[in-house]
Amino acid sequence: MTHVPRRAVLLDRDGTINVETHYLSRPEQLTLLPGAAEGLRMMRDLGLALIVVTNQSGIARGYFTEEDLATVHARFRDILAKEGVAVDGIYHCPHGTDTDCACRKPKRGLVDQALTDIEFDPTRSFIIGDKAIDLELGRAVGAEPILVRTGYGADVEAKGDHGAAFVANTLAQAAAFIGGRLDRNKALKHS
Repeated sequence: MTHVPRRAVLLDRDGTINVETHYLSRPEQLTLLPGAAEGLRMMRDLGLALIVVTNQSGIARGYFTEEDLATVHARFRDILAKEGVAVDGIYHCPHGTDTDCACRKPKRGLVDQALTDIEFDPTRSFIIGDKAIDLELGRAVGAEPILVRTGYGADVEAKGDHGAAFVANTLAQAAAFIGGRLDRNKALKHS
């Protein structure tokens, strides 16, 4: 039998999982969005890897340090653990918008970093975010893009031409869509 790598959900952090806070730099600023923990649990129950990919240009701008970000991510993992959720990995780009790095979304560098640690197939996966760059990254790696209306998502939706396969109000609604998509694919495979 041929080994098929696991499916994953690539997730933006700010405005997608937690409340958008302009340059989130302190753990006490971190608040999960309504439906986020439920959605992540639903995705995990579907057998999907959960991988956070986030641009953090506040580091390059001097607003916070790598150590500050590590503290925020420790709190992020703690909050999720209390909700019964664990993520497989968190990958961030510390560079500014004026840097031509390989890791700043929508470039695929964060996904490539995740692939060195986690076995998954991006082309059988999903990406969820609240910005056009999240959806562009999804298309770049062959993942199915889902827009959430949280964070900046409602503005992105209003502009149109976002190319999302689905637009969700919450991560829970996105997870339900993914579950339906996987069920449909399974049914097609067995028909």
